[in-house]
Amino acid sequence: MNWLLVYLLQDASGGLGGLGMFLPLLLIIVVFYFFIIRPQQKREKKRKEMIAAVRKGDKVVTAGGIHGKVHQVEEGSTSVLLDVDGGMKLRVEKQSIASVKE
Repeated sequence: MNWLLVYLLQDASGGLGGLGMFLPLLLIIVVFYFFIIRPQQKREKKRKEMIAAVRKGDKVVTAGGIHGKVHQVEEGSTSVLLDVDGGMKLRVEKQSIASVKE
């Protein structure tokens, strides 16, 4: 029992003890979460909503830089049919759409 009392007294006199050692690490994790992880999650959520809202007639730009107008969107499908130039049609994945210009 004496060893427990000695341990507690030493810990109390040591200041923050083990918490002081982990405090900088916890601060770094909090900073990473609020400045890197959380904004990225918000951007990804907004992008998924944009892709889910693509409709026939929307003008889109793909990640590869192809500009086109959505000709056909099939429900449950992961791709869309784009009218690119004078009747030329391309089927692209919805995930490759970088932006929508209505």
